[in-house]
Amino acid sequence: MIPEDVSSELGRAVRRWQQLPLDRAAEALPGVHDLLADLAGEPVPDLGPAVVMDQLRVVVFDACAGGGADGLAERLAALRLGWSEIRRR
Repeated sequence: MIPEDVSSELGRAVRRWQQLPLDRAAEALPGVHDLLADLAGEPVPDLGPAVVMDQLRVVVFDACAGGGADGLAERLAALRLGWSEIRRR
């Protein structure tokens, strides 16, 4: 149900998130919540950095099931690549 390109980017994002130090993950959290809210059509509860990738998996699955996969792989890649900028600060 999730297109291969979206699944690949989601997996990369999750793996990258797991590598982020907690302070950097906390700094990146608002960007993840922005994407979650956009995909879900409403704000998603902030359950913290330990849970947000589970939330992302669910929301991405729902978006794909609802036909919202267009451009999603690129959005996930942009989100993940943005975390690299946080590391460089």
